[in-house]
Amino acid sequence: MTMRYLKIFVISLIFSWLSCEEGLTQDSYSFEILGKLKTYSASEIESSRWSIGGETLDRDYADYHAYKEYLGPSGAKRIRLQGGWAKSEQVKGVYDFEWLDKIIDDALSQDVQPWLQVSYGNPIYPGGGEAALAGGIPTSEEALEAWDQWVEAMVNRYKEKVKEWEIWNEPDISKKMTAEEFAAFHVRTGDIIKSIQPDAKIIALGLAGLSRTEYVKSILDILKSKNKLDQFDVLSFHGYNSVPERSYSAVAKLRKIVNSFNPEIELWQGENGAPSTPKGQSVGAMTKYDWSETSQAKWVLRRMLGDMGHGVDVTSIFQISDMQYAKGDHFAGLNSKGLLKVAPDGSIERPKLSYKAFQNTVSVFSGEISKIEEAEVEKEIKDLMVFSYTKKGVKGAAITLWIGGVKPEDSMDTQFVSFTITHTKIIKPVFLNLMDGTVYALDEDNYIRNGKVLSLQNIPIGDWPVVILDEDWLELVNN
Repeated sequence: MTMRYLKIFVISLIFSWLSCEEGLTQDSYSFEILGKLKTYSASEIESSRWSIGGETLDRDYADYHAYKEYLGPSGAKRIRLQGGWAKSEQVKGVYDFEWLDKIIDDALSQDVQPWLQVSYGNPIYPGGGEAALAGGIPTSEEALEAWDQWVEAMVNRYKEKVKEWEIWNEPDISKKMTAEEFAAFHVRTGDIIKSIQPDAKIIALGLAGLSRTEYVKSILDILKSKNKLDQFDVLSFHGYNSVPERSYSAVAKLRKIVNSFNPEIELWQGENGAPSTPKGQSVGAMTKYDWSETSQAKWVLRRMLGDMGHGVDVTSIFQISDMQYAKGDHFAGLNSKGLLKVAPDGSIERPKLSYKAFQNTVSVFSGEISKIEEAEVEKEIKDLMVFSYTKKGVKGAAITLWIGGVKPEDSMDTQFVSFTITHTKIIKPVFLNLMDGTVYALDEDNYIRNGKVLSLQNIPIGDWPVVILDEDWLELVNN
């Protein structure tokens, strides 16, 4: 064994041991380690497609001020917030926005743009609906008038700070309203927002079920009949799936529907995340499966890069910290989908692996990223996911790679994969593990260029995304 390969072997062993200490077990790559990816805070990023969830603050299931020091460094350029009618108006006609003022002002100070949801109901009014997921919208004359006044107060207060407004959350899972009733409520609310802030972007539905295409179409039909499609700038969808890649056939159908009404309507994945605890230790979506911090991080990477590869305009990961749901809501108990682990006293215990994975992805794929649509891939593994991109102002391209098709697991086993891709120019290729940000030098026998065809040979790939990209995309820090 030469001294060079002996050195690489020893470094790889040390890296593997350190990774195990952090809870990440991984087979060592045989490549030479070049360093670690430098990550960027939101203030260092001009623009990006990435958002982080700050939901449930309206019901005190999470504590913004406990996690705010992690918000800017995450790199997210947006945060999804819920306005909380019932929290802001606990006495009829008296508003207390101080709690929300502090959150919005702090987020903006970190160069993170809030997108603000008007929701849920307010039980101080008869027929006011419930302050809970899957609750009803206000229905009585008194409650609807109070809703109008609260929305008006919200928009007037934040119109210089909030550009994007979301109307309600997951109305399609509520048994307390029809699509027709919700469409009328959406129009009523949208009229108020647009009358005060004409250039506001309105985010619609926060759709829970990806398969509910008829629901989406019926809402759009009603808005079109009322000449109100200007109140539907964005279709936001959720649709949790333990295998992220299984979502995209439904996403394509949603895209086809919105394009038939207005091809300018954007498609946002507005809320998606995975638990980080074993079965039975978390509430909410996908809790019938066993999860860990490793499988959660893999899932987050696959959701983010799957969305980007399938043309989703904005991706928001649910959410930045663990949440503790209270009795009386749709469910009660710990929701462990946070990227930050919460201690029993509500403080932040530490970032999870998924937080670092999120940081790494945001740092690489922010700015003006364009998918290379003409790229053609020849591969032997059906579930090998391959997408390639260019970045404005940066030389070369980046290729994202992972094996999908099944739920991510704890094993960090890899298999050697070979494939070819066209129209993807990488001048000085390096290999990036998005789980921990380690950057490796590719050996010369791992890649061959032949005109417009790039052949990648014996690349170690597992069930989480890695990136082969031009070194010009990255800035490294020393180990």
